[in-house]
Amino acid sequence: MLKYAFRRILGMIPMLLLTSIIVFSLAKLMPGDSLSGEIDPRNTNPQYIAEMREKLGYNDPMPQQYFRWVSNFIEGDFGKSTRFKIEVADVIGERLPNTILLGFTSILITYLLAFMMGSYAGRKPYTIGDNLIGGINYLGLSIPSFIAGVFAIYFFSFKLGWFPSNGSVDIGVTEGTFDWWLSRLHHVLLPAFVLGFLNIASYTQFLRNDIIENSRKDYVRTARAKGTPESKIYNVHILRNSIIPLITYLGFDIVAIISGAIITETIFTYPGLGQLFLQSVGVRDYPVLLTLTMMFSFLTLFGNLIADILYGVVDPRIRLD
Repeated sequence: MLKYAFRRILGMIPMLLLTSIIVFSLAKLMPGDSLSGEIDPRNTNPQYIAEMREKLGYNDPMPQQYFRWVSNFIEGDFGKSTRFKIEVADVIGERLPNTILLGFTSILITYLLAFMMGSYAGRKPYTIGDNLIGGINYLGLSIPSFIAGVFAIYFFSFKLGWFPSNGSVDIGVTEGTFDWWLSRLHHVLLPAFVLGFLNIASYTQFLRNDIIENSRKDYVRTARAKGTPESKIYNVHILRNSIIPLITYLGFDIVAIISGAIITETIFTYPGLGQLFLQSVGVRDYPVLLTLTMMFSFLTLFGNLIADILYGVVDPRIRLD
């Protein structure tokens, strides 16, 4: 297991290197740069802008700019944000806790709801409750996250007033207090549910179908023939085998959270890394944009590694050599 994980980690290095080349090239091929919007005689002297371009190395050949950026990146120097005028690490560090809270809450909601609904539908298939859960699942699979986010804000925020429509915490609460944490939880619940809406539907349907399939296996018939209580058959034999593939999705959920948070955070104006990423693209904040892209790429590769390792852990039939 350790040897397999070590080989996979080493294999990430060329993948990240290739990603860095592609991302850096695409960023530099975008029209304009972080100083383009400032060329306005009413705001900034064009001569000063030209001097800043020379100072920041924007006029150097692209290969020279790339190797300078990669060298600094490997040394832990991510540069300074051209928009916020502070270190990139400080900009990301300010938003990172919000995204971690959003991702963790979304995964928790996803697995809890999927487990409860999938278990019920699998144990009582073709009933009214199963059909109702199935209808909700198909609705969740058919609605894009950005549409679900808009409808969630309209109904739960504007109409019912149950959840706030934006931000991460109420204004005026003291940081670190119980009210502050309660406010953060109140703000994160709705975007976390929207972020995990698609996974809730797919995991529920997957667990339900797997429970029905496993309930027809020979080992279940044998357990019933021996007089094993029905609750033990479902909880020990059927549910335990059905939940194994679901656990392996945890690694892929890291990837889904990353990609989905960009849209969800923007819709809810939630101050996380996803919203920061889109803002960096709009203002050509190259240091923040490149650092976030490399972070997302690493987390994607790491999520795939976690998924493979979990599959080998929960299913002893799979050997990781």
